Parts: sequence; C-alpha cells; structure tokens
Amino acid sequence: MVAMPAWRLRDYHDDDLDQAIQIWDQSRQADEHPVFPVSEVMAAAKAGQPAVVAAVGEELVGMAVAEAHGKRGWVLQVALAARWRERGIGSALLAELERRLRALGVRHISALLPAGAAGTKALENSAFRCRDDLAYYEKFEPPGAADADVLAALGGRMLPDGLWAAMAGMEREKRVVERRVVLPLTEPALADRYGVLPPKAVILFGPPGTGKTSFAKAVASRLGWPFVELFPSRLAADTSEGLAAALREVFADLADLDSVLLFIDEVEEIAGARSGKAVDPGHGVTNELLKLIPVFREPDARLLVCATNSVRSLDAAFLRPGRFDYVLPIGPPDPTARSAIWARYLRAATDSVDLARLVEASELFTPADIEFAARKGAQAAFEREVTHREGRPATTEDYMTAIADTRPTLTARAIEEFTEDIETYSRL
Repeated sequence: MVAMPAWRLRDYHDDDLDQAIQIWDQSRQADEHPVFPVSEVMAAAKAGQPAVVAAVGEELVGMAVAEAHGKRGWVLQVALAARWRERGIGSALLAELERRLRALGVRHISALLPAGAAGTKALENSAFRCRDDLAYYEKFEPPGAADADVLAALGGRMLPDGLWAAMAGMEREKRVVERRVVLPLTEPALADRYGVLPPKAVILFGPPGTGKTSFAKAVASRLGWPFVELFPSRLAADTSEGLAAALREVFADLADLDSVLLFIDEVEEIAGARSGKAVDPGHGVTNELLKLIPVFREPDARLLVCATNSVRSLDAAFLRPGRFDYVLPIGPPDPTARSAIWARYLRAATDSVDLARLVEASELFTPADIEFAARKGAQAAFEREVTHREGRPATTEDYMTAIADTRPTLTARAIEEFTEDIETYSRL
C-alpha cells in the first residue's frame, strides 16, 4: 500500500482562492445548501478572520474558516478534498481554529452545518456537542436584492429586452451565436436530453467595429442575465495591488451572482501571447486569468464572452478547448446585412433613397460606420430644411456625400487577415 504524503497546516493566503473554492465544491453533497455561502466564507478569510488550510506541497487538501464576534465565535466552513477525508485533517483544522479563536478572547464556539456535511465528524471528534433542541430560522432578501448590490459594485446592469431582435442584419453571425450559445442556455433540459453541454465561455473575434460588444449585450438581453463588462485598463488603474489581484477580486465578487454574462473586450490586453521569459510582466496576469476561467465555468448560469480584434495575438493556452467552448468570427456585414443596417437608420427616408447605391458604396463599412454615415446624411438634410423650409426629405446624394466623408474602419488587408484567422482559429 502506497503511503499518502504528509500534510501540514498553514495560514490561508489570497493566492489559495481558486483551490479553496474547488475544495468547497468537492465537500458539498449534490443537494446540500450551506448555511454560509462561499462568498461570505472567502470574504471572512480575506478580512483576516481565523482561516487555516491543510496543504500537501502546493496542493490544498482542506480548509477551515471561522469568524469571531466578541466572546462568540462561529465556524463557517470545514472543507476537505475528496481523497483526503477521514485522515484526521478535519480535527486538526478545528483544533487550530479553536486555538486562534481563544487567542481572540472567544469563549463560546458554535458551528452550524447541514446534516451530514463535511466537518460534522470532525466536530464530534473535537468535543463539539450536537444540539437537537434548537430550531433554525432564516429570512432571505427579496429576489435580486443581493444581486443588485453586487452588480452596482461591479458596474454591471440588467439590459433592456429586445436587444437581440434589434441586431439588424448580421443574420449569418446571429444564426451561429443563437445555435451554439443561446439555445443550449435557454433550453437546458432539451440540451441535456441530447447530450449538449451549454457553453460557459466563448471568444468573439473580428475586425474593429463589427459588433462584438453588441452581440454580447444582445445575448445577455436574450438570456435575461445581468451584464458585467470588465475593463482591464480600468482595473489596473483602480488598484495598487496589481492587475492579477484585481482580477481575482472581481471573479470572487461574481460568485455572489445567481447568473451573469461577463464580457471582456480587447482581451488581448490581459491574455496576449507570453514571451516565455520569466521577466515578462504579462506572465502573471495571463496565468491568473487562465486559473480563474475554470473556476468561473463551474457554477450554472455563467457565461464568459471575450472579444478581440486580433485573435492571432492571444496566448495559445488561452485558446484551447478546455477553456473556451467556441471561437466565433464576427465579420463585416455582407451586402444583405448592410442593406438591413442602412434600412434601420434611414427610417422615413427609405422611400426617397436608392438603397442599393448606399449598400454598394459602403462595402468596407462596419455597422458603426454605417450608423455614423446615416446620422451625418440625416443631419445635412435637417440643416437644409431648417434653412430653406422646402419640405424635402433626405436624398440619396445626402447619404452618398456622408459616405464619401466617412473613413471606413475596414481595409482590404484587414479583411484578408480576418479570412485567414477564420481558417486558423475559428471553432464552431
């Protein structure tokens, strides 16, 4: 029989977060509802409340967290990795917690756990007495109240209904996104019947201005999930602890939400190809994100959408299937899509404008370019009417002039590179 390696107790560190959550998940029974959610437990540990872990080398195999309130202390969590149970680790963790609580002046230590939860045997072995003469009462906040606080802190929001239907044109991309991403999430029972796993993370890539952000918002609107956008540059500016630590904190806060679509635009800023040199400052941030994604994927009702203008610049490990279910191209609008987008912005001028000419003249335009040119053409017609009061609608020439004055976002080279990236990177 092979002897198990020795374990040791040590303080909880912020870098332990990912492994701690994994141990928490392993400890829970399928139908178990913990009294203290993982977000509260991790918040207590981060705030300096008594927290101790058991480790074998760099691997966490157990964790216990408590909270002191004057002379009263509460054991919030005793969690053990599946293959390390019944080895005395739980009792050792509790003994160390008790020592730390006593040092804080605690004289009455209580633990409230679901029946049969991990840690119950360790409590009994540590002289804790189970009381069956108590009744436990609880009252939850109104649905969504806690989410609202977390969303406000993260700068997230609920998006209005109808954004998906408002995505004029882009029918080719909409079909792919709907079939691969939206339907498995809106029809989970049917997906399960056919062995289809709902996606947890996708990458949208394509030239600038092609609507990647709009697609992410439209999916959140369609699902009815909160939308949280993470800005890497803003995170770096808002913290003195470094971008990797800021990422950990955001992902920990996201665990409090019942459902969420997390959107990271220009993800190459934090997941660019690593140089292979240890001094590369991007190593730590990319490594941190690579560790956080699997943890984010574990709960239900989670979707990570990353967008990039340069998929070829992303780190190879970031792109692998284990982290992202799909890598979807969001390309420039074809003539049919450009026609639909123009029609959306022309409004009342549709009958007085040669739509085919506008579509042909705006070949390298993105949806954003078309919106700008449509607004510029309408503004020219409006100013003319203010001056002359002739009752003339906007004309084709108004919009053709606006097109000529608009610098296209796309170039022939950008289209060529995008076509190459579809062949190399897309995963549908």
